[in-house]
Amino acid sequence: MADPARPASPSTPWSSPLAALRRDRFFWVLLLVLAGLAAAQPQIIPTYPMLVDWATIAALAGLLVLTQAVESSGALAWLGRALVRRMSTERVAALSLVSAAAALSTVLTNDVALFVVVPLTLGLCRITPLPATRLIVFEALAVNVGSALTPIGNPQNLFLWQLSQVSFAEFTIHMAPLVAVLSVLLAVLVALFFAATPLRIEDRSPSERLDRPLLLAALAMYVPFLVLTDRGEALWGCALAAGVIAAVRPRVLARIDWGLLLVFTLMFIDLRLVAGLDAAQSAIGGLELADPVRLYWAGIGASQLISNVPTVIGLAEYSQDWRVMAYAANVGGFGWMVGSLANLIALRMVQDSRAWISFHLCSVPFLAAAAAVGYGLLFTLNGPGA
Repeated sequence: MADPARPASPSTPWSSPLAALRRDRFFWVLLLVLAGLAAAQPQIIPTYPMLVDWATIAALAGLLVLTQAVESSGALAWLGRALVRRMSTERVAALSLVSAAAALSTVLTNDVALFVVVPLTLGLCRITPLPATRLIVFEALAVNVGSALTPIGNPQNLFLWQLSQVSFAEFTIHMAPLVAVLSVLLAVLVALFFAATPLRIEDRSPSERLDRPLLLAALAMYVPFLVLTDRGEALWGCALAAGVIAAVRPRVLARIDWGLLLVFTLMFIDLRLVAGLDAAQSAIGGLELADPVRLYWAGIGASQLISNVPTVIGLAEYSQDWRVMAYAANVGGFGWMVGSLANLIALRMVQDSRAWISFHLCSVPFLAAAAAVGYGLLFTLNGPGA
């Protein structure tokens, strides 16, 4: 996989959001698609704001604020240096970071796990020869693997859990075989892509001074923000976090990648407009989704086009087979970058124009393997109704 020689300096990834947006190919694709859809149906343009999940946007904005505050405090650079002293090789470091991403995603959701692990990874890569892009690509795969395990790991699982009315344990037990096999496969890939080279610190510059007031403010806001978001008050949670951080260090807000919010807003509008087209509805209706095998492959395929969360919401109109839909949607998170919102977050955070190439070189074959594993577990070992 292609990888840059060194990651950007600490200030670069977040200090020029407008410049990053101009270089973002996916942003321009979304914008062109929206322009085409608007030209085809100009009468529904006033309804576009209703297509956006503003709670998700507010939650994402709050996470951006808190993550940037932690990054700007110098805490992640300090933690990175501490970790380097305890990791013997590049392979051990990679396995540790990827495993941490997968584990966190089972309880914090896949996007929150990335907001914790990716900034730490970037900080560690600045002081070691570890390849940042390659690591973050595997971390993106890891959060999709780990989040598949529990009902609270990602949005599609939460939706299916509520739909099925099964217990937390039953849902987790159903997903455990898929996650176990994919975890082993991911660990093998990480071991192959990272050598057992001794890990060393290359950066001899003085450590950044820890901004304790900023760090404490950010840490103090995490729990209130998560509680408010969990209660459906993501906007208030975001406002509270932003207000506190602005009061302590207002410059932090200027360094946030606000363009990411615009990308997600455009994606909500584009995907829901496409899903609402008569041709799309007709195509879905002709797939005979009462057949579990057809449902499985349709879920994976649709996830590659409109992401796995809207795919599950759409498929639930035609089937109540949560077991098959859960496997299909979580497998569909691999492959094309739009398969999972976590993929887009990871690629955006790495700030490498070649990252999408590296991601797809790894993620597309992983999709093929995951699809085969999921099919075998559902229809060969257990049967579709198990």
